Amino acid sequence: MAKNLLEQLREMTVVVADTGDIQAIKKFTPRDATTNPSLITAAAQMPEYQEIVDETLKQARLDAGDNASDQDVAKLAFDRLAVSFGKKILEIVPKRVSTEVDARLSYDTEATIEKGRYLISEYEKAGISRDRILIKIASTWEGIKAAEVLEKEGIHCNLTLLFGLHQAIACAEAGATLISPFVGRILDWYKKDTGRTYTPQEDPGVQSVTTIYNYYKKFGYDTEVMGASFRSLGEITELAGCDLLTISPALLAELQSTEADLPRKLDPSQAAATDLEKISIDKETFDKMHAADRMASDKLAEGIAGFTKALEALESLLTDRLSKLEGEKQESHATEDMFHLYDLDGDGFITREEWMGTDAVFDALDSNKDGKITPEEMSAGLGSVLHLAKALVPTA
Repeated sequence: MAKNLLEQLREMTVVVADTGDIQAIKKFTPRDATTNPSLITAAAQMPEYQEIVDETLKQARLDAGDNASDQDVAKLAFDRLAVSFGKKILEIVPKRVSTEVDARLSYDTEATIEKGRYLISEYEKAGISRDRILIKIASTWEGIKAAEVLEKEGIHCNLTLLFGLHQAIACAEAGATLISPFVGRILDWYKKDTGRTYTPQEDPGVQSVTTIYNYYKKFGYDTEVMGASFRSLGEITELAGCDLLTISPALLAELQSTEADLPRKLDPSQAAATDLEKISIDKETFDKMHAADRMASDKLAEGIAGFTKALEALESLLTDRLSKLEGEKQESHATEDMFHLYDLDGDGFITREEWMGTDAVFDALDSNKDGKITPEEMSAGLGSVLHLAKALVPTA
């Protein structure tokens, strides 16, 4: 019997579920999975997860004390909620889950270190080994330096929002366990900048990940490469052989339903023959290369802003839910508040550029597929978005 693309891909690449949807994880049986603020926001709206949310909020209130503001309790609850969903996912996947550090700490090395230690401590309190956790950190210079410290303490890191070779080299030199270069978001930038379309072979995101993979293998770095943020099946098949690929449920289903030959495109033996020169990255070199790379500069800043907005939206929802639990409100305005956070120009629609968060969550909310989200679509979609969404990852 002929094998489908997903079966063939698994023979050469570790497949990761880019989602927080527990049912989708059960269906596709990936090795690893991720969480991020967008997916947890969606989960917080689902009836089947309401008990987890409520218990987390109640415990956060007890620990924070009666004098703590609802906003402070919500911030405490966010980290714990991310861990709660991570624990649920680890009941299904055999290996690792990625849990994200607050994007607002992306330029603060010490605060990122402390947050990483805290998240690991929460998992270890639940009896989960740190070997099963990846702490997701944005690939700023400050984030990379934080990862370097955490890795030396046995806390494994997933460096996300990675768009340039300079970021990848700095991560490898810091001893990061894994990086997540964002294939689709790189393509998005080039399509907008050039006005042209690209075949999968020409795709700038595919080419970027290929270069990073070859660089790592040629120079013997142990850091794993996990391609992320895919827009099409072609991007995935062009990266067959990459260490890991994190894929949305929709594209996993497409891979599973497609029978065709899947040749290996990335291979360590081929990487050794590539014409690449080794570069040593210090802060001065990193800053210089980053400033020269318009795409990486734009997408890193945009990604941090998007993750920050997703976090703020989640905290708004948690604050609202806490108020309801404590009898301070009778009606919820969380959906309206979340909409206004993303509707940057106030025109009553959220475009993909304004969203800047997880792409599949946008696609799930955009029910009529016209490229923009209305208040009605957001209100109707939040309750079921996890069944359609992509995941960390960052989220991209």
